[in-house]
Amino acid sequence: MKIYALSGLGADEQVFNALTLDYELIPILWLTPISNEAITAYAQRLITNYKIGATRDFGILGVSFGGLIATEISQLTTPKFTLLISSLETKNELNGFLKLIGKSKLLTRIPERLFKPPKVIAHYMFGTDKKELLDAIIDDTDLTFTKWAILKLLNWNNETKIPNLIKIGGTKDKVLPPKGTNTILIENGEHFMIVDRAKEISHIINKALKTYQFK
Repeated sequence: MKIYALSGLGADEQVFNALTLDYELIPILWLTPISNEAITAYAQRLITNYKIGATRDFGILGVSFGGLIATEISQLTTPKFTLLISSLETKNELNGFLKLIGKSKLLTRIPERLFKPPKVIAHYMFGTDKKELLDAIIDDTDLTFTKWAILKLLNWNNETKIPNLIKIGGTKDKVLPPKGTNTILIENGEHFMIVDRAKEISHIINKALKTYQFK
């Protein structure tokens, strides 16, 4: 079975390198968003570009902002399962203050160059020991995509729960703290735990998929 994997904000497939899954992992590379493109339309473009759903047996994995796109793709296709890591399933899980910022439209007026965070702040927010990898990802970030993605995150309207969901969150995630009772918690896990806690996450995913008996 194939698992189509979407990384976080501006990140690339490097964040999946440390995972050891029992299934084939296919990283999805971000496309450049069209001006004012809706998140659902963007998800549909990824489906078309990568032919997601062309085969019956597949799953979707999304990390951080990639989890929002994974949720949108799951609603447009019929995956066997959806994996969300350090992410959200619905808009109700987003911090109220962040929702307020999104509604204010303030970010639309900020130049793209200001969406690149100082590395010292990124190190604190992501809470990672792999600072060199995070720095490389920040340096390679497409700021046009970053601004578009942050605006979509803060104004996300999804309220639909998705079936066959496996949701993993870290108890010390400062970016998107886990909410709800359906999250598998990783003690002291932070937002970059897809890299820092890859062994534990791989074990959780492999065990969960065997439990669900997806073939």
